[in-house]
Amino acid sequence: MHAHNAGQVALIRCRNCNIKRFFKPAELREVYGNVPIETLRGRMTCQMCRTSESIDAELLHLVGEESVSVRYRRLVGIKFVRVIWRDE
Repeated sequence: MHAHNAGQVALIRCRNCNIKRFFKPAELREVYGNVPIETLRGRMTCQMCRTSESIDAELLHLVGEESVSVRYRRLVGIKFVRVIWRDE
């Protein structure tokens, strides 16, 4: 069962900046693929300090007031960088 179907929320935290962000697992799956939450530690980068070494990721079950008051970081779009090769 996928984390989104189980009602879980992804908490991504930067140990450097002490910033916590909540994501919907379905949107993380759209960007990073169907990978375990632990592998996001090396793939995600903090937007404040621009490091990826200090990222912690975990799945949570929010209950009661927590589930109502949490602000999610939502996926707006995906932009790909185009790579151009040349033979020499």
